[in-house]
Amino acid sequence: MSVRAVLGCMYGDEAKAKMVDFLAEEADLVVRFQGGSNAGHTIKSAGKKYVLHLVPSGILYPEKKCVISSGVVVDPFALLEEMQILQKDGISFKGRFFIDPRAVVILPLHKNLDSRSETSLGKNKIGTTGKGIGPGYADAISRVGIRMGDLIYPEFLQARLIALADFHGLEIDIAELTAKLLTAGEQLKEYFIQVPYLLATAQEKGESILFEGAQGTLLDVVFGTYPYVTSSHVIAGGIGAGAGYNPRGIDEIVGVFKSYYTRVGSGPFPTELTDETGNWIRERGNEYGATTGRPRRCGWFDAVSSRYSVILNGIDSIALTLLDVLSGLDNINICTSYKIDGVITQEFPSHISQFGVLEPQYLELPGWQEDISEIKDFSELPANARHYVETIEKLLGVRVKYISVGAERMQTILREY
Repeated sequence: MSVRAVLGCMYGDEAKAKMVDFLAEEADLVVRFQGGSNAGHTIKSAGKKYVLHLVPSGILYPEKKCVISSGVVVDPFALLEEMQILQKDGISFKGRFFIDPRAVVILPLHKNLDSRSETSLGKNKIGTTGKGIGPGYADAISRVGIRMGDLIYPEFLQARLIALADFHGLEIDIAELTAKLLTAGEQLKEYFIQVPYLLATAQEKGESILFEGAQGTLLDVVFGTYPYVTSSHVIAGGIGAGAGYNPRGIDEIVGVFKSYYTRVGSGPFPTELTDETGNWIRERGNEYGATTGRPRRCGWFDAVSSRYSVILNGIDSIALTLLDVLSGLDNINICTSYKIDGVITQEFPSHISQFGVLEPQYLELPGWQEDISEIKDFSELPANARHYVETIEKLLGVRVKYISVGAERMQTILREY
């Protein structure tokens, strides 16, 4: 038995899904513990591209159990649509897909509230996906949220919807919404299970569990670049609360870092490149949001924020993704410290105002020109590519165990020690 967690350690979009798909081969259960349909997990398998939003990335393995835990906020209509698309490709959910009935429901009104909030913020908008995630989590904390288990209790559901509409001061067609949710509940109820008991039983049986995070550490609701953050705990500490699992039972935490940095939406980005190099990385890496299609902002690897992620998550090993994208650059920079008001620091700022006066300090390394997408062994990488990986490893103080050199599952170097 092994229990692993795969966590994004940047601003999201680190190619976590590819690493979850790669590691899921050794797991019996793959578990989402936070986030919602604002996640866009892209996987390429056997030449086919899959974009997952709510369904865990292990679904492409027919024998794996996939779990949506109580820490996830679920749009039941989006979930059913996603399931139908996968079922058309021959992917079965019967007996291997589970949803905790405690998971909070995202409703159309949450999307409207999300849009209204972004509009009211104007130029200071957060840059959300507009999926209603923030308002959904807010309702959960305010104890007025609808939960997945409510969708099979008609009278209870209707009463809760009336209370929710009153809470927000909204006029909605309660009867119509109740009917739609009950229909969705009828379709989904066979998948309801108490996830804490499911995981405890798996542990007793010696089964392997893989926890899958969404978004990235620097978007954590508390420890990220607040207020430009997501609405849940993205870090390793969120696993216990989100999935109902004893965190002492986790054997390995794999931190996923992209070989360069990206960010989608608003918020600070110390190493952002707004020049031709940034555009070159964006096009070569196809850096466009899987959920929204928005172009991602691109920049150099930031060892300061990365080290912060290592500290917050207790990272045991690193998966470094998209190394192949950097092939062709003459020189590659790594940010090793910040200068704030004339003072050099290696601490990630706690206040948003500090980012406005921050100056990244760079270490310049030689690049490489070779195509590395078919390389299977670390020793076969160009010397400069190996040096780049080893420099990141030294700066972060954690071994780089996995290196992704392409989108396909097998385009992954497993580095032996």
